[in-house]
Amino acid sequence: MDEKKLAELALEVALSEKASYCDVRVIRTISESIDIKNGSVNGVRRDADVGMGIRVLVDGAWGFAGNPDLKASKVEIAARRAIEIGKASASLAHTKVKLSPLEKVCDKWVSPRIIDPFSVPLDEKINFLLDAEEEMRKVNGIKITTGHMDLKREEKMFLNSEGSFIEQDILHTGSGISAIALNDREMQVRSYPSSFRGQFNTAGYEMVKGLKLKEHGRQIAEEAVALLTAKQCPSGLKTIILGQSQLALQVHESCGHAVELDRVLGMEANYAGMSFLTTEKLDNFRYGSSIVNIVADATSPGGLGTFGYDDEGVPAGCNYLIKDGILRGYLTSRETAPVINRESSGSMRADGWNNLPLIRMTNINLLPGDMSFEDLLADTEDGLLLCDNRSWSIDDKRLNFQFGTEIGWEIKGGKIVGIVKNPTYMGITPEFWNSCDAISDKNSWQVWGTPNCGKGQPGQVARVGHGVSYARFRNVKVGVGYAG
Repeated sequence: MDEKKLAELALEVALSEKASYCDVRVIRTISESIDIKNGSVNGVRRDADVGMGIRVLVDGAWGFAGNPDLKASKVEIAARRAIEIGKASASLAHTKVKLSPLEKVCDKWVSPRIIDPFSVPLDEKINFLLDAEEEMRKVNGIKITTGHMDLKREEKMFLNSEGSFIEQDILHTGSGISAIALNDREMQVRSYPSSFRGQFNTAGYEMVKGLKLKEHGRQIAEEAVALLTAKQCPSGLKTIILGQSQLALQVHESCGHAVELDRVLGMEANYAGMSFLTTEKLDNFRYGSSIVNIVADATSPGGLGTFGYDDEGVPAGCNYLIKDGILRGYLTSRETAPVINRESSGSMRADGWNNLPLIRMTNINLLPGDMSFEDLLADTEDGLLLCDNRSWSIDDKRLNFQFGTEIGWEIKGGKIVGIVKNPTYMGITPEFWNSCDAISDKNSWQVWGTPNCGKGQPGQVARVGHGVSYARFRNVKVGVGYAG
């Protein structure tokens, strides 16, 4: 029996057992990761997986069961298990789940790609990383060098009891390098094109080749060594400009998680916390200055949070979260959207076939401003350009935060005059975003991928994106939290 017929069987069993709603996801995944360290292959891993997830509504409560064995008898057992769990959940539920309306969809969506990375010979991918790492190791003072490549392909099938049938083929690629310099007092690291394994997009191997890791290897290694003798980041209130990858993480932590409606409603409270952006603030709370516009856009070309349909069959779309500085929306599901009298924003995704879908970020994008980066820099008399995250901390309401970056560039008279080490900055989310007085234009705007966003209990990992350029913030406390 083919996979579609097996999914239809699961639907039939669930509906025969009095489920009011059912959806079935069949997911095939292949992934590959390559790790290089100090001129040698440190690890190569390739995994393949397939399974079915069955979600049902019974008496207004959810039931779910996963099934790795795609045989008719096992599918029937899993469907009945989902029903049993739904009945048990209903006996304890205080309110009944109501779903926002959704039109029937029959479609197939394939993420754009030019080169299938799984067709590229393994030795070619390894040599691509080794060549970049060799450039870093040519720099005196570098003690550790690493290179990474991560590839993932998901083939997803979705059917529900409302008649939808959706197929998706989604390809993710990512790669990056890092160099660590050491002396007898401290360690400094520089990464390219971003920290934490690099840059990630929904694209083919052409994206990896376009990163030009070898061409940037020597530069980042020299920066790591230079940081050992650089002066310490100053302390006090400063004007700061956040580099693209750092701003991406800032958006992720202080906006993306804060507008997840399940978190706002307390569904994540025990595990990951809640949010200060409570529902009475919708359409009236000033989150940031008037130039701050943030959208959830699952259609952004190449974004790691880009897809055709979410895991409830809701079409990808673009919705304002913050418009002209005011809170205008949340990331929602078919279950949570009716609470605020809206329809689902298409933000439900699951980590594989064996997990329930959760509200997850798509591409949470800070829209570009109208100033070139060069003009933004020239307009900054005294400040710091902070690039590439090294550490972060934020409270469970997404309100108070502290970030550290790999490097800071000191700005005097509108020009970069040198580097500072161990930069940190801290703030309170709405105060921080209200201090934003300039955002660079579309020429420096790009979507950065975050491949390791954690959420849920049991924990799930999602791949999300953040479109950003550069942004300037005034009177930010910097240089805190360093004891060296």
